[in-house]
Amino acid sequence: MAGVDHEQMGHLHRLQTHELEIGTTDAIQRHITRHVVQPRPVSQKKLDFEYARPRWLRECMAEATGVFFYVYPGIASTAAFLLNGGSASYSSFLQIGFAYAIGIAFAIISCASTSGGHFNPAVTLCFAFWQGFPWKKVPYYIFSQIFGAFMAGLILMGQYHQQIAAFKAETLAAGKPLVGNAAPAGILCTFPGPLQDNLGYLFLIEFFADSYIGIMIWAALDPANPFVSPASAPFVIGFAYGNMVWGFGYDTIATNLARDLGTRIVAAIFFGGDAFSYKHYSWIGILVNVPATFFATAYYELLMRDSLSKIGRGHAVHEAGPEGLERHLSKAGMLQPGMMEQGTTSMFQGHSASGDYESNGAGARKHEQEVV
Repeated sequence: MAGVDHEQMGHLHRLQTHELEIGTTDAIQRHITRHVVQPRPVSQKKLDFEYARPRWLRECMAEATGVFFYVYPGIASTAAFLLNGGSASYSSFLQIGFAYAIGIAFAIISCASTSGGHFNPAVTLCFAFWQGFPWKKVPYYIFSQIFGAFMAGLILMGQYHQQIAAFKAETLAAGKPLVGNAAPAGILCTFPGPLQDNLGYLFLIEFFADSYIGIMIWAALDPANPFVSPASAPFVIGFAYGNMVWGFGYDTIATNLARDLGTRIVAAIFFGGDAFSYKHYSWIGILVNVPATFFATAYYELLMRDSLSKIGRGHAVHEAGPEGLERHLSKAGMLQPGMMEQGTTSMFQGHSASGDYESNGAGARKHEQEVV
């Protein structure tokens, strides 16, 4: 290309329009480059416009859109279920779970290449803590996620306005509250059932369901995990969420601060402040996801992460460079004289095939990998 040397071409991927933020996009580092035929040449005006867009705005919109993409079909399926008296002809817990699962997959597919695909304040905080995501971006990521859920709830209320108004009138005529598990406000966010008064019980349900999802997210995004391909990662994460909806939706789970708070604000606007005060539950739905996801990611990072395989597959480097890696391998008894000069590929393959290693006085003792 005239006027552009090879070194400049090598830096094109660092333009702000091509950068990938830390998050779900970690998984696509293993993808095969695809070439799509352009219908017409890209104009310089378009390139200038895209380059001039503030990156923070693009990331905010991607996070808001991603949350919208998964909350919107989920609460729409819930609306179809509740507005038709729980009739299986219109919806069911199975359909609601699929709506959230596929919605999450579509959210990752459509928006993760721009923002990293967090879509959950707890995931954003964990990426900042464990993976080096910039802390300065955390506040506006979280705001965008809550805003996306808020807009999903607001638009749904407009689309189902007539049906929800009739449901509201019917509920009031029957002397029932507007806020509750099967009440009009239950279309937008979660509430405990009539017999669920034990907050400790509800806390444990939320904590363990969210921890399950958190571990699956971290496993799906682990570049050393050979069982999850880039194309399947969005669906693995989505169906982890769907699993918990199918298992504990009847017992009340929220699973995401942004998803719950954003739609709960809409519920408060249309159905009153009881959306936050009902049975003193709202703090569980809004906040428990954060410590649960930290627990899940800590569990994976401290007990299951294999950073050496991650380095060996080319997805990370030792903080001290090749010298630091050599020192570690020597300390672990995995490095023989001349191996660094010859390359360490075979050593890493051996490590991946045999599983973990343990250092002792005589050197490294290999263990066969156990698949449970």
